[in-house]
Amino acid sequence: MTRLILATRNAGKVSELRAILSDAGLPHELVGADAYPEIPDVKETGVTFAENALLKAHALARATGLPAIADDSGLCVDVLNGAPGIFSARWAGRHGDDKANLDLLLAQLSDIDAPHRGAHFACAAALALPDGTERVVEGRLPGTLRHTPSGTGGFGYDPILQPEGDTRTCAELTPAEKNAISHRGHAFRALVPFIRALTT
Repeated sequence: MTRLILATRNAGKVSELRAILSDAGLPHELVGADAYPEIPDVKETGVTFAENALLKAHALARATGLPAIADDSGLCVDVLNGAPGIFSARWAGRHGDDKANLDLLLAQLSDIDAPHRGAHFACAAALALPDGTERVVEGRLPGTLRHTPSGTGGFGYDPILQPEGDTRTCAELTPAEKNAISHRGHAFRALVPFIRALTT
């Protein structure tokens, strides 16, 4: 069985990706980057989601000698010209402070009425092999932003994005419902054929 490294230490993301890839029937042992604590975090110096995903996947593949997959994802708000975008996880200044990021974004949008609160989650998913082979695909989940958070599931900006065609936020969906429509779900399902072809 091939070990496949998920290039993230975000427990919520590891759980999500493991479910998505397991549902696809991949015959791999999926482990997060926490299995390799000696490997330092990769600086996300790219200017696109795809560049950052590839940076992380290549770094893990080189360090472990194993196939690695990574994603970079974020929230893109129409009236903010696509921001927070690649800065979503550190929008309020400190990486990974979900509450601070959410509070800041809601404050910035406080005077924006519902018809103009369009946004989407974007994800680039990358596969890198130790020999330098790479593939990257993208997915998105369009919706609108609520004025106040709702729901306790998910992470990040899930409590304020209401997907198109639904009355609930992403944080009110079950994990299976969210994975079926999410930006990460779309991206990683599109990556599955490349993973299967290149690593089995």
